[in-house]
Amino acid sequence: MKYYSYFPGCSAEATAAPLGLSILPVARELEMELIELDDWSCCGSSPFSSVDKLDAACMAARNLALAEKTGLDLVTPCSNCYVTLHEANTHLKELPRLREQVNEALAAAGSGYRGEVRVRHLTEVLYNDIGPDTIRSKVKRSLEGLKVAPYYGCQLVRPETGFDDPESPRSLDELVVSLGAEAVSWQLKAQCCGSSLIMTETEMALGLINKLLKNAYENGAQCIVTPCPLCQINLDAYQGRVNSKFKTDYQLPVLFCSQLIGVALGIKADRLALDRNIVSPMKLLAPYLT
Repeated sequence: MKYYSYFPGCSAEATAAPLGLSILPVARELEMELIELDDWSCCGSSPFSSVDKLDAACMAARNLALAEKTGLDLVTPCSNCYVTLHEANTHLKELPRLREQVNEALAAAGSGYRGEVRVRHLTEVLYNDIGPDTIRSKVKRSLEGLKVAPYYGCQLVRPETGFDDPESPRSLDELVVSLGAEAVSWQLKAQCCGSSLIMTETEMALGLINKLLKNAYENGAQCIVTPCPLCQINLDAYQGRVNSKFKTDYQLPVLFCSQLIGVALGIKADRLALDRNIVSPMKLLAPYLT
């Protein structure tokens, strides 16, 4: 059994509930113990640092300090949380004055940051700690015949952390292949979906989403898989808006990595919250569900 402190992030308990619900049964099958941080709070999200860098650093550092108490690596499934927590952890180690200011704030709550925690994305843990070979050995329902477009988004491998190539990543492709599926090669797998700009710059974001769906579809994908809750909701929930605006007819299910892995591990559909995806994956996945 491998043990990690676990930061779900706000999305995994709200708009990306299928992500939060599907991770735990998958982790158990893979002999991972994800110990949720007690009293965790919002990481601060990436946009907040552009408004108030110190307050944003304090929000992230509070969670980092909680993780330090466990003595375990801090793992999050959210790409946005990963970037925010990883960046804060790096800055607090490299900038003594920022660290001093943050610790002054944390001291008011009886806490403090020491710089002794490692922040990791769940995808990286699955790839490096568990590994494609181990996952392959645990597959109960091979996804042979399923053509999957692995979608990294723009945050998982950027800024460069040494985890994967930021322009041509392969880790998610290899995880998909370990399940028996075909990882479709497509050019835009690490490009931005528009993220939260869907709320403020809707037309631009819909254009980006259309390009992604078009590229995946034209390369033969039957579905898209992503670890990122912001990418998933944009490609899934706004697919109908894209079809209306661009006169297209995409019906591409957009799955979380944990959902796809769970199907191959033989976990039942209700435990993977497959019925909560907007574009239903049930017909496509029916041959693989137990």
